[in-house]
Amino acid sequence: MVKLLNLKVKDEVYEILSNCKGIIMPEKRLDFVDLSLGGKNNMVFEVKYEVEGKGEVVEVIVTRCKNGIVVNYTDVYMRRRDPDSLIIGDDGETDKQRYKDIYGDNFEAVRKETFEWLKKQELIVYGFYAGGKEHGYPALVIAPANAAFFGFALADIQGFIPKSEFEKIDVFEPKAVIYVAPPFRHTHFNGKQVVVHNRLNGVHEIFSYNLYPGPSAKKGVYGVLLNIGEMEGWVAAHASTVRIVTPYDNVITIMHEGASGGGKSEMCQQMHREKDNRVLLGENIITKEKIYLEIKESCEIHPVTDDIALVHPSLQKGSKMVVKDAEQGWFVRLDNIPHYGTDPQLERLCIHPPEPLIFLNLEGVPGSTCLIWEHTMDEPGKPCPNPRVILPRRFIPNIVDEPVEVDIRSFGVRTPPCTKQKPTYGIIGMFHLLPPALAWLWRLVSPRGHANPSITQAEALSSEGVGSYWPFATGLMVKQANLLLEQILQFTKTQYILIPNQHIGAYKVGFMPQWITREYLAKRGNVKLRPDQLKPAKLPLLGWALEYMKVEGTYIPKFLLQVDLQQEVGEESYMEGAKILTEFFKKEIIKFKTLDLHPLGRKIIECCLDDGSLDDYVSLIK
Repeated sequence: MVKLLNLKVKDEVYEILSNCKGIIMPEKRLDFVDLSLGGKNNMVFEVKYEVEGKGEVVEVIVTRCKNGIVVNYTDVYMRRRDPDSLIIGDDGETDKQRYKDIYGDNFEAVRKETFEWLKKQELIVYGFYAGGKEHGYPALVIAPANAAFFGFALADIQGFIPKSEFEKIDVFEPKAVIYVAPPFRHTHFNGKQVVVHNRLNGVHEIFSYNLYPGPSAKKGVYGVLLNIGEMEGWVAAHASTVRIVTPYDNVITIMHEGASGGGKSEMCQQMHREKDNRVLLGENIITKEKIYLEIKESCEIHPVTDDIALVHPSLQKGSKMVVKDAEQGWFVRLDNIPHYGTDPQLERLCIHPPEPLIFLNLEGVPGSTCLIWEHTMDEPGKPCPNPRVILPRRFIPNIVDEPVEVDIRSFGVRTPPCTKQKPTYGIIGMFHLLPPALAWLWRLVSPRGHANPSITQAEALSSEGVGSYWPFATGLMVKQANLLLEQILQFTKTQYILIPNQHIGAYKVGFMPQWITREYLAKRGNVKLRPDQLKPAKLPLLGWALEYMKVEGTYIPKFLLQVDLQQEVGEESYMEGAKILTEFFKKEIIKFKTLDLHPLGRKIIECCLDDGSLDDYVSLIK
């Protein structure tokens, strides 16, 4: 039995660790590989549990491949994050659904049942630092040993403290504890992905009642950071960050925010090219016309963060935001890799990694190489939209470990096609420049957007909630709105832009707008856009549209900058789309108009509700 004499936890945690069937505390990352497969010689391992009333339930099949382990869920529903998985188990301040309101009883009884179940298991136990060792907070994982793949995923995303190092720590007092009890999904929660956050004095408990790492191992820990930030007065941004180095050694840093599927991971990826090295800018969905660009020499991409940017007060030193990665590994979606040669750098890293990787929702044949374009089928002919790989930061080329100053904050939105036959909100041009007041509004509303591959959802336009991180937060949305506004007011030298992905009007564009915009802005350096280059968008919520945009000597067609100019769209359909967005904004922002809202925030919201002009928004924050 592992002795955890330096662990300072509540008595009930000691009871679990003292009475369980055994404790495994990994020493090195590669230990997790064999543990995930139930032994060194196993090629396939079923993660299964005896469930009262159902018998034996196989949750996951883990396969050993040459380049890592491949995780496949037997339940199609478990292959994506349920956006409503978070439930509050305590009585603290919250705008989220509480356990007792849903289930009619206090959480305490199920909490104790969970502890009793864990006492009957062999356990994997290890410590980590939520947010990173330098600026983060000590945390502990307690999970059944047969779900070691889950512990592996969490260790890759959050980091872990090896057994020998843990034993040298004088006192380890976790501020967060993650408990994993998969059978409860069936016995207590009707098969749903449920993660209960129980905020006690001094410790934030996360009860993960499912084995998909998104809601707990990743977003659950994010919820811990948001809760601490809410108490301490700072925000962990839902953002990727990339430092871009041009062929002429200009350097610019962009932080890209947005709801799940909004292009955060893609901002850190290389631009996709055709076989002849051209760039396919877009394809008209009606005429099938394709628009190509010649970009001879791309900028170097130096990734900083993939999903969670720590904007800790100790990092700040001026009028530009300074961020550092809050994670040790990245949960990268692979739905945009449909075939070999799409992203050579990512393919090379996944096929020949320095150490075995964890793949999810991909086809895994024992002993073969897992290929990231071979996605698991949800049903015949329908590939899972959420294939993933977890990439430890240290494996990623040109990774930036030190804190960086942010020059531009962009916001990504998944947009549907917009045509005269079917007007939609797909009216955002290649990119738009936003004044700070509008940048705050977009973060308040955070549209989840069209065909989100990351989560289970309906097709209608919906909101990810304040900051685009609201599904993971446990506190009060108005407090988060105020923190975001204060952040914008603090960092006065930051520029804000809005970037669509998937469609610009009638053109299918994928993530090309953000790759082209990234290239364009970097090669300009920190030179601001000239007034003659900008034109107020027909919809004030979209800030300024571009009059022209020249990339590598080629002008981007103006109808990709101003969607109303597309013959397949026209002004009337554009205005229909503008109406959809306007009504959506008004519906979403009204709930923030409370007595606790920052006075300036109230003015910005009133400006929107009163159909204010772009000049009105500009005048609110100068």
